[in-house]
Amino acid sequence: MKKYTVLCAGLCLALGMTSCGTKESAYKKAYEKAKQYDTQTAQQTAQPVETSTAVVAPVQTRPANATRVTDNADNVSVRQERVSMVSGNGLKAFSVVVGSFGLVSNAEGLQQRLRDAGYDAQIVKNEDRNMYRVVAATFANKADAARSRDQLRATYPDAWLLSNQ
Repeated sequence: MKKYTVLCAGLCLALGMTSCGTKESAYKKAYEKAKQYDTQTAQQTAQPVETSTAVVAPVQTRPANATRVTDNADNVSVRQERVSMVSGNGLKAFSVVVGSFGLVSNAEGLQQRLRDAGYDAQIVKNEDRNMYRVVAATFANKADAARSRDQLRATYPDAWLLSNQ
């Protein structure tokens, strides 16, 4: 009786394994269908496309002495903010800002370091953003302020120009 049970179990297992196998014909049908789809899309994209020629404006040549050179100070970005004086002698038209802080004590620390280095540092407050700006130097014209900012960027890489006009 035990032999029959083992034999029946083996026969059922063999039938189960062979009936679940995939057929090669199923793979072949899927391959043919994909191939047909690829050829249809290739034919649709292979239709001639109407090309247009680009219209290019003629190049105008000028002599070298007609070229206008602009000073880089004109291209310097300047941020305009309404600020009020917290500590210092007063601002001119353009100022070099080297630090911005939320706490006045942090701004005072940077102001002291700048004064020790020989700068007439000042602190102003932007009420809109509630930030204290530390101004290292202030100038009447933009070109001088840009030069000073470029020198200060060696120590303070995020230095920027402020216009309080």
